[in-house]
Amino acid sequence: MSTTLSLAEELVRIVQFADLAEDDLQWLAEHMQVVELEPGELFFPAGAPADRMLVILEGGLRGQNEGGADDGRVFISSAGQVTGMLPYSRLTVYPLASRAMARTRIATLRKELFPEMLQRIPALGPRLVALMADRIRNVTRDEQQREKLASLGKISAGLAHELNNPAAAAARAAESLRESVSAGRNAYLRLDRLALTGEQRTALADLEQRALDWAARQANDDDTAAVDPLERSDREQALGACLERHGIADAWTLAATLADAGANADQFEAVAGTVPPQAMGDVICRITASLLVGSLVDQIENSTRRISELVKAVKEYSYMDQGPQQEIDIHAGLDNTLLILRHRLKQGVEVVRDYDRALPRICAHGSELNQVWTNLIVNAIDAMGGKGELRIRTSLAQDGVMVEIVDNGPGIPPEVQAHLFEPFFTTKGVGEGTGLGLDTASRIVRQHHGQIRVETRPGETNFQVTLPVSLPKRD
Repeated sequence: MSTTLSLAEELVRIVQFADLAEDDLQWLAEHMQVVELEPGELFFPAGAPADRMLVILEGGLRGQNEGGADDGRVFISSAGQVTGMLPYSRLTVYPLASRAMARTRIATLRKELFPEMLQRIPALGPRLVALMADRIRNVTRDEQQREKLASLGKISAGLAHELNNPAAAAARAAESLRESVSAGRNAYLRLDRLALTGEQRTALADLEQRALDWAARQANDDDTAAVDPLERSDREQALGACLERHGIADAWTLAATLADAGANADQFEAVAGTVPPQAMGDVICRITASLLVGSLVDQIENSTRRISELVKAVKEYSYMDQGPQQEIDIHAGLDNTLLILRHRLKQGVEVVRDYDRALPRICAHGSELNQVWTNLIVNAIDAMGGKGELRIRTSLAQDGVMVEIVDNGPGIPPEVQAHLFEPFFTTKGVGEGTGLGLDTASRIVRQHHGQIRVETRPGETNFQVTLPVSLPKRD
């Protein structure tokens, strides 16, 4: 009897039971079982049935994934908390293994006794429901934060790769540029020491300028500068033979650079007839260096432009320095998402944009919608195995705008369709995907008072997101 009374006295210190009548506390104490655990002792493994309410009397429990790679989920229950299976909860199994953090005592009540408990102690019903609602809210918040961090990690890894390529290209081009400038300067100095006539200098400058102009037109994709591959090959052969006849070192290597710039052997033969033979090597070096400098500057410009575009896309993707809710261009968000995911697309995914450019701007949380586009696009890429057609279609819907993400993958099996938008459901292994589940994507869309649905069949899966143009005003 003393043990039962002792437990009743302990229960009265729990907030949810503090004002219960003595008879109610006595009933709880008589129907509860007390479990004692040593520090680190396993209370239940992941997947164990959730079949009882837990009242932490002393110590505490720590729940985490022990079955493989740590997914970051950790739940702590301390002394004074009521947890485990609660009335009206849909929890069926414990998702994480739970161990005692210290010497721990837990009072448990089997779920078969819940109806009798609620009938005998009606006040506990709303209290335990409120407790369950708080738990769901906290779990959802933590899950969203963890998914956002996981998504950020995946995107950051891809961005690091995308930024590294142009950054490395710019660094290599800068190093080569320094060498080319030095080689050109030395050639200029050597030519200045030769007593070239004005006519010879003019011919040299004219040849150099024509080569630079031709190279510039090619860099700008001017159709008039288009070169037939056979013609270019013939010109390289003639240039190589010409340079070799004049005793130019690395004749065939230089011939390739000069042929790309549009130079031909006749031009060099004409110059060779006007300058001293000993000057021809420096003439070729000067022109080649000038061509390389122009080409390397173009490479650096293209690389830095690419970096700038990525930085701009990231800033717009996250809506950095902007208000959380504002009028946004849905197409800009989609394009920025595609740009950030370019490392996933370029392995064999053809993107088809079918945009209705007449769509109005919508009032939304832009960064959150971009998380939705990221999830749907990555899922589509994975469904196609990294190769296929990704079609993004926008149109005016009855109550707003519609965005469709369509892939030509194998479709979603019926047994998976029923669980697509459930919390924690995934068909991907640990470490795969963005970390942002369809449940979270669906929640974001619902928060925008929109709808998300899917139509799928073999060869086509179409996720449709409908959003209102304006969000309802809050009271």
